[in-house]
Amino acid sequence: TLASAAAGQSAGSEPAGPGEEAGAGQQCPGPARLARLPLARVKALVKADPDVTLASQEAVFVLARATELFVETIAKDAYVYAQQGKRKTLQRKDLDNAIEAIDEFAFLEGKFLLGFSWFQYFL
Repeated sequence: TLASAAAGQSAGSEPAGPGEEAGAGQQCPGPARLARLPLARVKALVKADPDVTLASQEAVFVLARATELFVETIAKDAYVYAQQGKRKTLQRKDLDNAIEAIDEFAFLEGKFLLGFSWFQYFL
């Protein structure tokens, strides 16, 4: 399943469902959630779209995981620009530089709204 693929489990192991501990029964350094974003909030955002009538738990999980991977990727790329400025804290200009320099983020050019925070939806 998608959940087991996201967790990196082999085909012979029992897949963990969304929100369950990955590798339960195996030796792990600690409990690990497959998705770090709150799935209820992700589902609420999906349902806020008037074109969406139903969203399965698996679809919500895949959207949450894809969002996490996207945020991780853009943050790592933006951090390079923060380091060039001898900073450890990401600033808006670091994200803007990453978006401008990296082809994969071209779809975001000119899309950021001033004062808009995506994180307000996850509080």
